[in-house]
Amino acid sequence: MLELRSHDLGPPLASGQVRYEARPVRDDQGAPVEGLHAVWITLDNPRQHNSYTTEMVKDVILALRRASCDRRAVAVVFTGAGDQAFCTGGNTKEYAEYYAGRPEEYRQYMRLFNDMVSAVLCCDKPVICRANGMRIGGGQELGMACDFTIAQDLARFGQAGPRHGSAPDGGATDFLPLFVGIEQAMLSCTACDPWSAHKAMRLGLLTEVVSCLEVDGRVVPNPLVVTDRWVDATSGQLVYGEPKQGEARDEGKALLAQCALNLGRLDEAVDRLVTKLTSTFPGCLARTLESLRKHKLERWDRNRESSRAWLALNMLSEAHAGFRAFNEGKAGKGGGREVDFAQLRRRIAEGAPWTQALIDEVQPGAGSCRAAAVGAGP
Repeated sequence: MLELRSHDLGPPLASGQVRYEARPVRDDQGAPVEGLHAVWITLDNPRQHNSYTTEMVKDVILALRRASCDRRAVAVVFTGAGDQAFCTGGNTKEYAEYYAGRPEEYRQYMRLFNDMVSAVLCCDKPVICRANGMRIGGGQELGMACDFTIAQDLARFGQAGPRHGSAPDGGATDFLPLFVGIEQAMLSCTACDPWSAHKAMRLGLLTEVVSCLEVDGRVVPNPLVVTDRWVDATSGQLVYGEPKQGEARDEGKALLAQCALNLGRLDEAVDRLVTKLTSTFPGCLARTLESLRKHKLERWDRNRESSRAWLALNMLSEAHAGFRAFNEGKAGKGGGREVDFAQLRRRIAEGAPWTQALIDEVQPGAGSCRAAAVGAGP
């Protein structure tokens, strides 16, 4: 018998926060297919919404390469631990405490990030994003690099860069217009308002949306968004997937509190897609993936190096301020987790240089300190 050679890069995964496991592939009757499996790669950092650290990025690259070389693997399922998030992007604590103010260090980090996205786009197996929750920022970019996305319908999708000191140049500005068109991509990448899974599906971002809420033995679609296709009588706009308002939203919150979340339904949908992919010629499937991925790769390869350079230099200014604010601020308290944008724009208009003093001045809560100082007597 031929002794097969290993083409793995190795070493084994080291961060402890990326899981690699083989799961059964099932036939049309639901029975496991002998000798074949799907590879599940799981970001396992749920306390920080599965945001990826530098070490996790390395492990994702190695895991995808290992899956590519796995002769018995039919597909890769890329997901996150828990039921709150697939991934919310880079680890802002690490960004704020290590990379902020160190552009050359961040430039090296962005080499790893770029390699991670490229590893998804060049994987020899089809890659399914199992969106078990939020897919925001760099998580959205990783998800769009995948070939398919199956999402539970409480998941949300969007960018956050311009509100936290960055630009969505890790793939969103390249990929999102391909999915949803230039104007919707423009709105998502600049205003940073998240989309519901139902809206993302309507716009063409997803493969399938699965309702995973259950109450009294019945399945309930996301009660916080409009899940019936209808046109608003006042605006004339299709509101499918938009957030409910007023009394309808209050009723939705009350219903949500009664529901249990069953992600087993999401897993069943993922298994069904893997089953369909199993019933194809592997060489023809690989070629089809390569041909379709060219549309993403052309844009990605054209911009990734210049984006890397800009994002690194930005760590000296806006990213330094924005990531520090997100890391140190408290949601809903003391000014939130965003800088004082109006004060920042005023100071820049006055010609203020990017110094540590300016970064301190626009941090959450700094405005109240300024007001107190102005009002204080001798």
